[in-house]
Amino acid sequence: MTTLTDTILIVEDNAKNMKLVRDILRHKGWQTLEAVTGEEGVRLALEHKPALVLMDIQLPDIDGITALRRIREHAALDAMPVLAVSASVMPDEQQQIVSSGFDAYLTKPISLKPFIATVERFLKDGRAR
Repeated sequence: MTTLTDTILIVEDNAKNMKLVRDILRHKGWQTLEAVTGEEGVRLALEHKPALVLMDIQLPDIDGITALRRIREHAALDAMPVLAVSASVMPDEQQQIVSSGFDAYLTKPISLKPFIATVERFLKDGRAR
């Protein structure tokens, strides 16, 4: 079992979105792990304990909210920030996502500077208590 201090887990089923996020993060010098399903994302989070998780909400098996709940069931992962990354634009959907326990909500399409600033903040400060 490895703990990767500058590694970010990306849980995203859309290949173009995955490539974009991976390329941005790697360009900034961070390592990435990748999962295309919620179940795979939960497994990789448990195995590797990345510094941060970027979780899509609409996934082919379990949704991002269910995956987050499964991650939060493990005390060892409690300090790991999990950010929702979704194209859901309805305010009530955003509120449901944030209130389900995600540490932040990032919208797609990604806006580069706010995206990087948010990632950097959570890597530096961890989860808000």
